[in-house]
Amino acid sequence: MKKKILFISIAILLVFLLLFCTYKLMNSRTFQLFGGLTSNVETNQKVVALTFDDGPTKNVDSILAVLNQYNIKATFFLIGNEIEMNLTEAEKIVKAGHQVGNHTYSHRRMIFKSPFFIKEEIEETDILIRRIGYEDEIDFRPPNGKKLLFLPYYLNKQKRDTITWNIEPDSAVDKMDYVKQNIKNGSIILLHPMYDETGEQLKLIEDIIKLLLDEDYEFVTVNELQKLKDE
Repeated sequence: MKKKILFISIAILLVFLLLFCTYKLMNSRTFQLFGGLTSNVETNQKVVALTFDDGPTKNVDSILAVLNQYNIKATFFLIGNEIEMNLTEAEKIVKAGHQVGNHTYSHRRMIFKSPFFIKEEIEETDILIRRIGYEDEIDFRPPNGKKLLFLPYYLNKQKRDTITWNIEPDSAVDKMDYVKQNIKNGSIILLHPMYDETGEQLKLIEDIIKLLLDEDYEFVTVNELQKLKDE
């Protein structure tokens, strides 16, 4: 009887550890089992990458206006079905000279999904990104940064990194203080201005730009940032 109880206890513990490890792996911004992952770049240069997830939406014009005002190039990780519904806005991003990345077709979390589903989500969005005129390398960022086995394996076969981030102002109460305390050379900043109706995200973009320009940081795209590794 004691041996049975011990066996059950060990089994429960192992299941708990497996679930815990799966959760940590799924949510890690800095580690995955296959291929490359970039959450920031180690560099001696004072450069950062400003990235926006989701969309495109009607907010594109306002976002581009702020970036143009400060002559900054950013990286937009766009959703395939949103590109289809807002082709003009997506084309504006490309024409303005910004980097466009793949954020899946449906924005469904890329965990516990089949290899076929993952392949379709990414490749269909790649086609749409080419359709709006983007010709450079297409980086990929999973929705909510979540990934387990099949997604990193697929990306590794395609020789593509998983792009995450190391600065997420939306997670902080005092967003500007958070940026000031945590920013470093090679940081990748994540913002979500596409669906904001309040104007707060737009103001946050401008405040971050002003803060980092005052501290002599240069803004580059994710592709440009990766080329500066260890420089």
